[in-house]
Amino acid sequence: MSHRFLVSAKIFPVLVAVAVVVTLMMPVSIRAQAPDPTPAPGYTPPRTPDGQPDLQGFWTNATYTPLERPDGVADEFYSSADVAQSQAEAAERESAQTVPGTIPDVHYDFTQFGLDRSQSTVASTLRTSLIFDPSDGKLPSITQEGERIRAEREAAALLLGGRWDSAQSNQLDDRCLIMRGSGPPMMDAGYNSNYQIVQSRDHVMILVEMIHDVRIIPLDRKPQPHANVRQWMGASRGHWEGDTLVVETANFNGKNPFYGSSEDMRVIERFTRVDDETIVYRFTVDDPTMWTGPWSAESAMKATIGPIFEVACHEGNYGLYNTLVGARLEEEQAREAAAESESN
Repeated sequence: MSHRFLVSAKIFPVLVAVAVVVTLMMPVSIRAQAPDPTPAPGYTPPRTPDGQPDLQGFWTNATYTPLERPDGVADEFYSSADVAQSQAEAAERESAQTVPGTIPDVHYDFTQFGLDRSQSTVASTLRTSLIFDPSDGKLPSITQEGERIRAEREAAALLLGGRWDSAQSNQLDDRCLIMRGSGPPMMDAGYNSNYQIVQSRDHVMILVEMIHDVRIIPLDRKPQPHANVRQWMGASRGHWEGDTLVVETANFNGKNPFYGSSEDMRVIERFTRVDDETIVYRFTVDDPTMWTGPWSAESAMKATIGPIFEVACHEGNYGLYNTLVGARLEEEQAREAAAESESN
């Protein structure tokens, strides 16, 4: 296995028109892809009864590796000792307890209910960032149109008030509508970052533990749906390139921006099984509306124990209700403290 892992005349006008139509119908190749990872020496990926590389099973992409390279870090890879130290420090932070009666205490986070990742399978890598292209490990610059869209979103959010002012002003994951683990691209959800992959001859199904979203990926190379068809997770189409599953997704509805993406985002994912315990997961994001160029990232999906249980999030929305109640209590306490200070 690669050292990077621990744990892509008259007839002339007619011909041109036909070529343009055919080109528009073909899957978009975002840019020349880096070579797919190779299996560990002597390893041959298992096959399904249909002869496809077998990706089936239970997997996790839980990781401590950030999407972007931290400021001040120049290298693409850490040493094994550096990774062990940073993961230990992160696990210590996650296992700390919140202050009783505060918003973080009511609105559970990593520090509650044993949700720190140190006690579960972690897809560790030596990378200093998931992003490997651009080579600085950072997101590309935002376009002028992207800045305009971001300003519009910020203005719309202000009209709804602060995050804790109403249910509508809460983030999508607060409201248990969708989380970043669903993708695409599929990111570490923070906890419960688990997936089940099931294959048939013509489809691949990926069950996402968080919010139990399901991705159904046809393998028949049909074109994307009409541009008017927009979905939370977009519309995915897959095919095999050797032993790598390639999935292209478009037709996003733009309501769940990925690091600020627009509805024009296109994502190409590549799944390559390199040993019994590891799928190398690469993705390229192309959104010319938001960024000045495409960008690519790589993470690992590690084999884990199934089955995947239903995630009810905060059942009956009691968690959201209690969060808002806690926010109102903090506001009341602040007003009382201000009044007392003025009277003194």
